Amino acid sequence: MGGTINWRHLLLWAVFLGGMALLPQLVSKGTLRTFIFANYLAIFAMSWDVLSGRTGYISFGHPFLIGIGAYTTAILSYRFDVPVGVSIPLAVITTMAAGTLFFLPALRVKGTYFALVTLAFMELMYQLVQVIRPDLTGGTRGISGVQTLTRGAVNGYYLSLVLMGTIAVSLWAMMKTRMGTALSAIGMNEEAVEGLGLNTTKLKLFAFMVGAGVAGIGGAFYVHYLGSIAPRALFDINFLFTIIVAALIGGASTIIGPMAGAFFLTFLLEYLRPILPGAERYFIYGGIALVLYMYQPKGIYEVIRQAHFKLAGSARHEHNP
Repeated sequence: MGGTINWRHLLLWAVFLGGMALLPQLVSKGTLRTFIFANYLAIFAMSWDVLSGRTGYISFGHPFLIGIGAYTTAILSYRFDVPVGVSIPLAVITTMAAGTLFFLPALRVKGTYFALVTLAFMELMYQLVQVIRPDLTGGTRGISGVQTLTRGAVNGYYLSLVLMGTIAVSLWAMMKTRMGTALSAIGMNEEAVEGLGLNTTKLKLFAFMVGAGVAGIGGAFYVHYLGSIAPRALFDINFLFTIIVAALIGGASTIIGPMAGAFFLTFLLEYLRPILPGAERYFIYGGIALVLYMYQPKGIYEVIRQAHFKLAGSARHEHNP
């Protein structure tokens, strides 16, 4: 997947983000709030994709990383009056450090074992925040009254857009380097990459630290958007399921795919809410995701790419009969 950075692709990024910046003029405040959630889900899906989509090491513990970032900044800013400008960077560093400490041993196992170990960490985090120092974590109730960074849907939207856009373009550029190519190669054939003399453990650790850093940034800013944090919502299996499904049906290991999947799922869930207000809507979107994934395993990204090639091909055919 690696290659040189194409100026045409950079122009497409600029057009996409520029178009997104015009949305507050075109849609209602309610729709804008849905876009905010979609932007944050896109960040979480991209961070999952850096490790799992690229290397094939499927992680079920992503809310563990998001939770560390969210809880660290919430506790520092709410309990200890640490300025948000300090608490958020500290939260990201803590996420990368704690995540590496816990997950590094897990990177030595593969397949189902890796997935189960990461799932165990998520469950462990869920139990720990409820019983260890509830005076800090808020126990089962969590923490409310956390400082928010913006007021109003428009400001919240622009903050989430800048955050998502910066992360997306940075990850996209990183994946165009030799490092990105090596990470994708691990997902295809790890033994072959080792045979070339590359240290796959270091490569996987790098992918994990980048993914953890992005998850920490997303978790920290997300809690300062919501103004509260609760373990039941954060470590919910539906939240984990949504992140993974967004990356997979959008198109894993593409950066653009997880973003597309995040927007598709967020709006699908939102439009199903009036019809199915409970958890039943997760079955509906799970079914839609399964059908889409069976139809095109490479996701929405590949569907759009093939449609683009067909249109471009037919346009060339018309010009050159």
